[in-house]
Amino acid sequence: MGEALYQGRHFVQAGDFVHAGEISTQLKNALKKLGFPQPAIRRASIASYEAEINLVIHSKGGWFQYRVEADRIEFIVRDVGPGIENLDLAMKEGWSTATSEVREMGFGAGMGLPNIKRNSDRFRISSGKGAQTILEFRINVKWPGDKKMPVYLDW
Repeated sequence: MGEALYQGRHFVQAGDFVHAGEISTQLKNALKKLGFPQPAIRRASIASYEAEINLVIHSKGGWFQYRVEADRIEFIVRDVGPGIENLDLAMKEGWSTATSEVREMGFGAGMGLPNIKRNSDRFRISSGKGAQTILEFRINVKWPGDKKMPVYLDW
């Protein structure tokens, strides 16, 4: 592993739609300040938002952890249940177990896990009925031209 340029570990409360997306927004802003390339910021923003929202909608709460290095952004998301009964179905676009109330709020369209996988260079998930879900994904950072490292700016 390389040097961590930015990292965080946050607890996400189940059903907390008021704060849903704040962690992803903080990460996006940090990547911008670090001067990361726009494609990496976009992919990280989409994938991290989907993972964060999945914790709010489908879990009993859980931990959202990320680590930013010059060449990658790594995520580990762990919930405390109730688990995903059928991972094959959960990975299909449009399939969702979201309640009608969640859907009425504009969430739960069944794109979360497929969007995370699509925007990741490495994707791994483990779960099962009644089990903890562990999601690990990585976004590789491709720097334009000769640039290899982020530009450090004053925070």
